[in-house]
Amino acid sequence: MSDARSGGSDGGAAGWLSLAAAPTFAIMALLTAVIGSGAPENLCSAAHASFVGGMVPMYLLMSAFHSAPWLKLISNRGRKIQGGKIRA
Repeated sequence: MSDARSGGSDGGAAGWLSLAAAPTFAIMALLTAVIGSGAPENLCSAAHASFVGGMVPMYLLMSAFHSAPWLKLISNRGRKIQGGKIRA
């Protein structure tokens, strides 16, 4: 069973590392959208052809795919609170 202090279902460093992936990709997507990409994307005419092209959508998708450990952590906390006792 997952423990909130272990950072995820794996526990230890692997659990904490799995929790770091989604926010990291979300921050990368935000920074890429705000700061913009460099000259290599401007040279490629196909880069702006569709919404799914480019780095921002890729980072957002990677963030969504790596959100499972966060959802498990939130789910486990909800079950602990609903059980009548809040266990840290």
